[in-house]
Amino acid sequence: MFRTALLLAAAVLLLSAPARAQLDIPFAPLEDIALRDPDNPHKTFRVDLAKVERDFPLRRVDLMKITPEALKRLSQEQIDQIYGRLTAGPIPNGPFAGDLFFARGDGDDDDDRRLRTRLEEILGGVEGRLVGLKINIVERLGRRLWKGKLFDRDKRVLWNFIDDLAPLRPLIDDPGSVMTATVPRDGLFDRVFPRERVWLLFPAKLYCGQSLLDGRRESVIIDYLYNDEIAGYRRSPDSVAGRGGLRIRDEIRMIRPGFYLGRAYANRMFLLNFTLYDEATDKAGAAAFQAGARIAEDCWPGEQIRRADAR
Repeated sequence: MFRTALLLAAAVLLLSAPARAQLDIPFAPLEDIALRDPDNPHKTFRVDLAKVERDFPLRRVDLMKITPEALKRLSQEQIDQIYGRLTAGPIPNGPFAGDLFFARGDGDDDDDRRLRTRLEEILGGVEGRLVGLKINIVERLGRRLWKGKLFDRDKRVLWNFIDDLAPLRPLIDDPGSVMTATVPRDGLFDRVFPRERVWLLFPAKLYCGQSLLDGRRESVIIDYLYNDEIAGYRRSPDSVAGRGGLRIRDEIRMIRPGFYLGRAYANRMFLLNFTLYDEATDKAGAAAFQAGARIAEDCWPGEQIRRADAR
């Protein structure tokens, strides 16, 4: 039962479900009608990401239109098309505010059912069924708990910002010794109490590696598999994200300096999207970025020429 509680708490950090709208940037058609499967005439083929990038390049003026809120209202195919046209950029450093959102398809019920099935398959047994049954609760709590990530570029590690909530304390080894930080507060009381204390939990390793969505170029990988090798690791709850638990692996690419789009996987199965945002860096570098300033690439940018530099 204690392990089930830990797994539920970890899943809570990963979930959210907003509504859909449009963003005024170029997208390829959501279906490649030139491809057909004679054995399955109803099968839908998506446009290859290399073709999307070639025929519908994202200019920097397009990237300037994207916001964390706007991304949450897109379909998953549109999110994938944006991600496939990005490069990793520099490995982040310092604190980034985080938000997360589910894959959005053609129907909310179908999306919920797919996510429920995915979690049940990953966790298995009674624990998987419990998470599936409590998915609505998990959705509501996810964005409340996870606040973002703290990157240490030099050491190639990061920590997650987790809200310091009393109900979680019994799940944490020696909560009084957990490292803490302060982050901007969201919601009703953000002007009265502009900052809040958060825990630094769920460490992960940072490196460049192949994207699980788009192998044409690398992404910045956030790997929890061997997080027990990182100084400050505590078995409860950090192990839930590692090799003995959900086996979480994130990957991120840069939309513009200070703003990254990410994908979270559990045991190599896609779970959800997330954003990382540093408002100060975004505002300070916006003019230079839109004017075409060179961006450092810490990871392999691939052989296909990215045309996003065109203003």
